[in-house]
Amino acid sequence: MSYPFAGVTVLDLTQIYNGPYATFLLAQGGAEVIKIEPPGGEHLRKRSGASGAAMPFAMLNANKRTMTLNLKSPQGRELLLELVKQADVLVENFAPGVMDRLGLGESVLRKANPKLIYAAGSGYGKTGPYRDYPAMDLTVQAMTGVIDTTGYTDAPPVKSGPAIADFMAGIHLYGAIATALYEREHTGNARTIEVSMMEAVYPTLASSLGLFYGSGEAPRTGNRHTGMSLCPYNVYPTSDGYIAIITNNEQHWRNLVDALQCQHLAQDPRFATVKDRCSHMDLVDGTLSEITRGYTKVGLFERLIQNRVPCAPVRTLEEVVNDPHLHARGSLQWIDHPEYGRIVVPTTPLRFGGEDAAVPYQPSARLGEDTEAILRERLSLNDAQVEALRMRQIL
Repeated sequence: MSYPFAGVTVLDLTQIYNGPYATFLLAQGGAEVIKIEPPGGEHLRKRSGASGAAMPFAMLNANKRTMTLNLKSPQGRELLLELVKQADVLVENFAPGVMDRLGLGESVLRKANPKLIYAAGSGYGKTGPYRDYPAMDLTVQAMTGVIDTTGYTDAPPVKSGPAIADFMAGIHLYGAIATALYEREHTGNARTIEVSMMEAVYPTLASSLGLFYGSGEAPRTGNRHTGMSLCPYNVYPTSDGYIAIITNNEQHWRNLVDALQCQHLAQDPRFATVKDRCSHMDLVDGTLSEITRGYTKVGLFERLIQNRVPCAPVRTLEEVVNDPHLHARGSLQWIDHPEYGRIVVPTTPLRFGGEDAAVPYQPSARLGEDTEAILRERLSLNDAQVEALRMRQIL
């Protein structure tokens, strides 16, 4: 079986969500990803497995080989540089300046391997006034306006539930690496690339920015359209939960009215066009809510889908984890993980047509599980040399 990134070797120094997701996508594309962790393991691995907090490590580190290496020691750095000589890509998401302080900056890596693609993810980038600010998903959401634009006008701002800053940056980092590999293949030129979490998140504010440029402000809109330019567009109550309903055009509105058998709404001049409905948003939402309460969540969903109204039931995580569509497509699968037990894990959302290019799923490995094998295969070290490294706490 051939895979898109077959033959590509990636040294993965990343941690938590941002960088590991980028390297997860590379591994799922067929690259040999060698995750290099400090002897105690990266931060995400250290979270309590008993509480489930460590389970994301399994999600993001499947199909990777893993080894430990103490990069604070001279010999640990020497071993990394030997591995760099045989690698195509090195990925890290330390704070800017950490690699330089370790003596493993761009110039050192490039000297060891001029064809190496050096990819760095960070909160705010390697330059600029915010360069040294501590960056986590929460702080980047705060800095980018995500928190200020999330929630309701009459309540304090709230963060996005999903870690959008981390994962948006990880997706962009993956794209940058793929782009750099393409360029190197065609020109021989190997670049240093970087992705800032802040810059990766900014485009997601498109609707809020539209409202800001149109009115000079962008108040929090709850579940309504962020740009306040579509109506109906909200989460509506049912007898046993909630359902999201969106009408992007007049045909959707007519379909909704027909499905709910409330043709009188279509004849009301206050609701004649999307502009009119947006001008009477409270009335539209209040009227629809009284109607939707008479249906069950699933019953209303089925009725609206039959009438081609964009909608979806508001589902719990338990429902999503067991989603038959995602499992049928192989996007989610149950596995018996050697450390975390029976869990559901995602595969890559990237699908390559033409042949079944899905890499066989390999659960995330135990800390340092492949250390000895990698040192023997790639650096031709023998048992005595490996043991000596362990004795000196290099591994």
